[in-house]
Amino acid sequence: MCEKKNAQASHRLSVFAAGAAVFRILIVTPAPSRSRKGNRITAERWAKILRSIGHSVQIADRFRGQRCDLMIALHALKSAASVKKFTDAYANKPVVLALTGTDLYHDIGSSTQAQESLKRASRFVLLQPHGQSELPRRMHKKVRVIYQSAEPPKRRLAPLKRVFEVCVSGHLRPVKDPFRAALASRRLHAASNIRITHLGAALSPSIETRALVEMQRNPRYHWLGNVSQARARQLLDRSQLMVLSSKSEGGANVISEALASDVPILSTRISGSIGLLGEDYPGYFDLGDTNELAELLERCENDPVFYELLRSHNRGAATQVTPTKETEAWRELLQEFD
Repeated sequence: MCEKKNAQASHRLSVFAAGAAVFRILIVTPAPSRSRKGNRITAERWAKILRSIGHSVQIADRFRGQRCDLMIALHALKSAASVKKFTDAYANKPVVLALTGTDLYHDIGSSTQAQESLKRASRFVLLQPHGQSELPRRMHKKVRVIYQSAEPPKRRLAPLKRVFEVCVSGHLRPVKDPFRAALASRRLHAASNIRITHLGAALSPSIETRALVEMQRNPRYHWLGNVSQARARQLLDRSQLMVLSSKSEGGANVISEALASDVPILSTRISGSIGLLGEDYPGYFDLGDTNELAELLERCENDPVFYELLRSHNRGAATQVTPTKETEAWRELLQEFD
């Protein structure tokens, strides 16, 4: 029996802490090193968490035969080749597939490669529970929900004077519907003090041109471009409101950050946000509905009762996004492979 157990452990480090195996983990993400894209930031945060609980972790853009005991792959389609190569080489080693918004709300319904990744994966990580409804029922037993965490600010910048600052944080690309808040701000009353502070890189020349033109035409809109992660968090922390106007999200980390910073949120009524904020959250607007968003912006600025309703709701949701809970969720998932 002991020999059999030792043979099974040949694919793992023969080191144990508090009765749990320590794994050599490879995280595969399509985003290259030093990228500021969300998948890379997520991979780096997960690596830090996994190292903190004793595992050895490396990050790569694909599987090239690296020695490891377990692979975590972000993106069912973009990491499909790595998932196939790894499972072909190591039939008994687990693959944890982290499903992105693009996976859940597009690729797994149309791509045979993404569907093959689902079949080969040992577990799925979802960033919010609402996404499970996009998966075949027979696969629900593989699902583990791990909320992305965020630290509360150690020191907050003071809000801007004479300005009601609204943060929009995310790279400028079509799936984010990046100019919806800017368009809504054009429809506000002249007396409004709302200013949109937009953070994120323009991912095409045409969208960069549009952002520059919007700033020229719309004095309420300020695009700061690609800023550091630390600076983005500072700007969110000082804001009075955050807008997420995306068409699709797997579970936006900026929502976790806003929750941790006690910054109220207005979001499109999409599955990825419903899974984090709840079905009954009063701060939703319909996708692409500029008028509805403008009305919500005015309510947040002028109706303290409504503003505090959003804040009160989010304080309950914030209990889900603590670093301790995210770390423990990863610990429990990996213990399933002991």
